[in-house]
Amino acid sequence: QVQLVESGGGLVQAGGSLNLSCAASRRTDSRYTMAWFRQAPGKEREFVAAISRTGLSTDYVDSVKGRFTISRENAKNTVSLQMNSLKPEDTAVYYCAAGTMTWGARQKYEYDYWGQGTQVSVSS
Repeated sequence: QVQLVESGGGLVQAGGSLNLSCAASRRTDSRYTMAWFRQAPGKEREFVAAISRTGLSTDYVDSVKGRFTISRENAKNTVSLQMNSLKPEDTAVYYCAAGTMTWGARQKYEYDYWGQGTQVSVSS
């Protein structure tokens, strides 16, 4: 069992930056791919980014490539999402997720553990 707790959300103007953090209750580097998803009002939860167990591989949805960076610090059991050049369409609740699946998973059912989410709001 892994508990995940997100932090760092808030309200920012378009073009601004936020850094989201996710703290895990136990070591995740030996087993878990870590990812961020987001869910806007009235929409399905969608994949944003993932990072492999070692941190050597990353994956991003096209809409955030070049603006968002996912990273992990295994010694501290944390994963972060640096979000730059934010747009109003990035407004959503952002969720941290952990899963043991093989690399490349982008579907929410493929992840085993979830945080409670943190709100990100971008004003125009």
